[in-house]
Amino acid sequence: MPDSGWIAVDAMGGDDGLAVMLAGVARARHRFEGMRFILVGDEAAIREELKAHPNLSQNSEIVHAPEVVGSSEKPSQAIRRAKKTSMGIAIDLVKQGRAAAAVSSGNTGALMAMAKLSLRMLPGIDRPALAARLPTLGDTDMVMLDLGANTECDARNLVQFAIMGAAYARTALDIPHPRVALLNIGSEDMKGTDEIRDAAAQLRATPSVDMQFNGFIEGDRLSRGEVDVVVCDGFSGNIALKTAEGTARFVADLLKRAFRSSVRSKLGFLISKPATELLRDHLDPNNHNGAVFLGLNGIVVKSHGGANERGVATAIGNAAKMVRNDLVRRIADDLGNVEKAA
Repeated sequence: MPDSGWIAVDAMGGDDGLAVMLAGVARARHRFEGMRFILVGDEAAIREELKAHPNLSQNSEIVHAPEVVGSSEKPSQAIRRAKKTSMGIAIDLVKQGRAAAAVSSGNTGALMAMAKLSLRMLPGIDRPALAARLPTLGDTDMVMLDLGANTECDARNLVQFAIMGAAYARTALDIPHPRVALLNIGSEDMKGTDEIRDAAAQLRATPSVDMQFNGFIEGDRLSRGEVDVVVCDGFSGNIALKTAEGTARFVADLLKRAFRSSVRSKLGFLISKPATELLRDHLDPNNHNGAVFLGLNGIVVKSHGGANERGVATAIGNAAKMVRNDLVRRIADDLGNVEKAA
């Protein structure tokens, strides 16, 4: 296994560019001991920005990349330029074993395509899945997958996603026996498509994986903390994720408008400020940032393009924890156990 301290960072990705990425890397270095970084991008620009983070220079290397993947660039175009782009080179460092994981805030489709082509799939996995952590009312976050990598999935894909999601929950959230559910239009056994019902039947007959299958869950229960892993196809998952994000922004904006509506409301805000700040912190996507492409023979983490330095640091910390806990091996072991039981 590669040195768990080295993380390759696509320093040129993200909506706000190099300054935010390096500020996030510097923040991660302070939060997580023993981490070292390979910063990939325009070498001259990186060296100039590092002047604002002198301590980071002692824990990082720079690999020059002359080109950057555009935010709207098609994956097929990005793949052809992979060897010259900061994103492609960061992924290749994982393939070479020089880095244990790659983190990028760039184009999601291009990142997915490059990672799949370069790192390949784990044996027994047909398709990778994009998994992320979402806040809940429970004691921990919830893992949800797939969030957009696969718009259509069969029962086999969903079962594989469940196995990978459970391994991720054990690794990233320290949940020894994750509760897993399939996203569906109802909780009754007869509800849903043939693929979802077939996946449920297979998961009920999969005792060799360290997880608890809880059947189906509806969209209005996602944030209740009743399960630890929610599995769905990428089409449904992406809609559910964007709806949850939009609802969080709606609630935050509604509270702001209500507190500004009158003098009495402003006084009420001052009294309730500790509670509203707790709510804002819990819903802040920067505190849950860092989606991972599960099923690859390596770790690639997608940071949100609009993440601030705290969000970038969260994504990097998430990558480091997956490396330290050997997520890829855990997934491979679980798949092997399922195949033996079958």
